[in-house]
Parts: sequence; C-alpha cells; structure tokens
Amino acid sequence: MDQIKYKNFQNYKYKLVEAYNFQTEIKPDVFLFIGKPGIKNFVELSPSGLLGINAGYAWDGPSGPTIDTKSFMRGSLIHDALYQLMREEKLDRGIYRERADKLLREICLKDGMNSFRAYYVYRFVRWFGESSAKPEKEQQWKLAP
Repeated sequence: MDQIKYKNFQNYKYKLVEAYNFQTEIKPDVFLFIGKPGIKNFVELSPSGLLGINAGYAWDGPSGPTIDTKSFMRGSLIHDALYQLMREEKLDRGIYRERADKLLREICLKDGMNSFRAYYVYRFVRWFGESSAKPEKEQQWKLAP
C-alpha cells in the first residue's frame, strides 16, 4: 500500500525566503546535509565549517520565555539549523552542542542584543536545550492512509 510519512509542523513560525550562508568553527569530517541526494537540501554543513541554509527552511524562532526581536532572529535560525543536524544524528551533540549554544550568544551580541539578555539566552539553552538536540522518536511521525 502506498503511504505517506508526515509530521505536523505547527510550531514553526518562520520560513527563510532567501538562502543564507554562515561561516562557523564547527568543522565535521564529512559534508553533512538534511535532505536527499539529488534534491536541494534545506541545511548543509561543509567540512570547512560553512553552514548553508536554503530558502524554504522553516524554524520556530527564539524559544522559551522571550520576545522575537531582530537581534535574536539570525542567531535562532543558525542555532535551530545546527540543533536539527544534531536531532537527525548528523552532528554529534556531545561534541558540538555547547559550541552551537555559544555561537547563538555570539551572534545575538553581534546583532545588537544587550549582554545581560544574551547571557540569559545562553544559560537557558544550556539548561533546557538538551531535549531539543536529541534524536526524534519514530512515533512522532504519522502514516496515512
């Protein structure tokens, strides 16, 4: 029987309109991507550390008890893409999660967030972000018909 596999994405608030590249210090041994060979990937991370996020990528923006401000948007996009690579077990969260969290703080500061807010953003993802980097369970997917 033909089936589709799908997931409810009701929690995503934003969709990237243009592709965005960001140079990171996270340098995996091999090219990592979320997608399928031969089609446009949503997220790519090269061995040189270049993170590519293509148009159409959806993310939930800043998480937790916070306000979605311009100084938080770029950091949340990059952080969510890196965490998704961890959830998909492409990027080792034991090695790279803390670096992704620090990168979030650095980008927020560069984009104009005050240092106190950037500090508590970092502390919150360190304290509560682990579950968002863990692999998704198959039961979260649905089949139809």
